[in-house]
Amino acid sequence: MKARGLKFAFVTSLTLGRAPLIGLFLAIALAVNTREHPLWFVVGFGAMILAAFTDLFDGYFARKFDMVTKLGAYADPLTDKVFYVCTLPTLVYVAGRQGECAHAAILVLLTVLLLLRDQWVSFLRSVGSLHNVDAKANWSGKWRTIVAFITICYCYWHFQAPPHFWIVVPAVQIYVMEGLTLALNLISVWVYTRRYWPSLREEILVPLKRKIGEGKD
Repeated sequence: MKARGLKFAFVTSLTLGRAPLIGLFLAIALAVNTREHPLWFVVGFGAMILAAFTDLFDGYFARKFDMVTKLGAYADPLTDKVFYVCTLPTLVYVAGRQGECAHAAILVLLTVLLLLRDQWVSFLRSVGSLHNVDAKANWSGKWRTIVAFITICYCYWHFQAPPHFWIVVPAVQIYVMEGLTLALNLISVWVYTRRYWPSLREEILVPLKRKIGEGKD
């Protein structure tokens, strides 16, 4: 019993630990011009990378330790939202600070579409729970999250890495990753809508049929 408790605490800490890590990144990105302070850039970028890796490994360890729970199924997308809410507007800010107006505009669009997608999926999961439909993430959500995390890390490095750092991320590569993130986000919307459509349709049609029946009476 104690071992299972430790495993549960470990998996849960991976999921919920994403929030304080990304909070650290946010504080550094807003308070420090990391292009002039390499150490702060390493700390902020490291916190972002760790936050991204917790998302990749919490599900793996939950399955490995047989700790897949309803709490985890709902907490994981919640902490994903925290990641997007903190990182994407921050990237818009730092892109504007560096004069990268085109990237700033694209990132505003990505921010809106990614958050709208998450709200839509949360709504679908709520409807699906009325019909006992499994709320776990599917392949489209996982790939969208992975590519979005990579895109966000690429963008932050491109905008904020000190000039003398040895790795340069070309602007064209950023555009490709932003476009791929947008495409996967739209695919994920379609996949989740298709999955939960029977439940949604029933919730729409059953009350409507009831109203029609009452009208005939």
